[in-house]
Amino acid sequence: MPAARPDEFDVEVDDAAVVDLAARLVRLRTVHEGPGDVERPAAELLAELMRDFGWAVTSVEAAPGRPSVIGVVDGGRPGRTLMFEGHVDVVTEGDPGSWSFDPYAGDIMDGRLRGRGSADMKAGVAAMLHAARAVELGGFAGRIVVGVLADEEGMMLGAKRFAADLVAGSLAGIDRIDGVIVGEPEGGEVCPVAKGAIRLVITFTGAMAHGAMPWMGRNPLPAIAAMLAAIADTQHVLRAAHGDHPLLGPICLTPTVLQAGDLEQINVMPATATVALDIRTTPAVVHAALITQLADTAGRIAQDAGLTAQVTVIDDRPPVDTPVDHPVVQAMLAGHRAATGADAVIGGVPGATDGTILTRDAGLATVVYGPGGKWIAHQADEYVPVADIATCTRAYVAAARHFLGD
Repeated sequence: MPAARPDEFDVEVDDAAVVDLAARLVRLRTVHEGPGDVERPAAELLAELMRDFGWAVTSVEAAPGRPSVIGVVDGGRPGRTLMFEGHVDVVTEGDPGSWSFDPYAGDIMDGRLRGRGSADMKAGVAAMLHAARAVELGGFAGRIVVGVLADEEGMMLGAKRFAADLVAGSLAGIDRIDGVIVGEPEGGEVCPVAKGAIRLVITFTGAMAHGAMPWMGRNPLPAIAAMLAAIADTQHVLRAAHGDHPLLGPICLTPTVLQAGDLEQINVMPATATVALDIRTTPAVVHAALITQLADTAGRIAQDAGLTAQVTVIDDRPPVDTPVDHPVVQAMLAGHRAATGADAVIGGVPGATDGTILTRDAGLATVVYGPGGKWIAHQADEYVPVADIATCTRAYVAAARHFLGD
């Protein structure tokens, strides 16, 4: 594949190097599946490449064996600081038999880079790293931070650690960040908004009893049924009040996990029953009020049944709503236009990204844009078009130059 013409962005982009890096990353099975060296093989590869470029590189463990890699590129002149952000942990491939090829092939067939993590989001990581290098070689003012943060597919521990360190002023070579481009796959859309997410668990506790003598205990299972009905009612009320967000769609309160006692003991009435919720919100929803409402509802249901209720918030990620006129959004729109010759569609992220945490915990302005289809993530036969990788790399170059100046 030819490099970009120098007159396009006044810098050259090596398409072959970008795709090669993405393919090498895909071949590494960096599956988020609990403790262990999940990101380490990919993190070491990226850190070595960044050091070869001459960047200042820091590796920070968000959890044991879970390193984030942060590269800082100094333009040598005062100016803004732009961050490119991504992750290299991936979800499991699931049943390999559901794939029509090796989940970690990292090969190119019919113009597609194939394999788990190709779209979500190792191609984006490769694109942002090489885009930063291209901008550096062309000369710029300010700084570029390339952050590959751990545990995005889990509790986003890398983003939380990075945000905390930034607020504390303990990140080497980084005193501020003026805008963040998150490289998640969005099908060519520039996404300044993202849904919020609340993960919570509601547990009802009664008293165990023999299934033949239920009057000797207090059964929490009917309370779960009542709670499920109340959750559906709450979702209906919220949707009626706020409607669908034009970029994010509907508010969703989705029960995802049900658990009650020992499923093998059919003759035992359990003492506890639990429902877990994955709640996805739009900027119209006040999270604290919704959590309080659900807790009050669970409390009333429990009281009526002679039970106790406990609501545990596992994580609370507010929606992202970066103004379209913010410089980082305008830069990404300009970058897409420069790379494609067309105006970008302004879209929304259906799930949360690390950008959600960077906005929540550090007040950073974020926008999401990256190679690959918007809905391909986490599916079998994951792929990313090679042409998307090249286009996105150029868009990142142009966005950075627009944001930082040259």
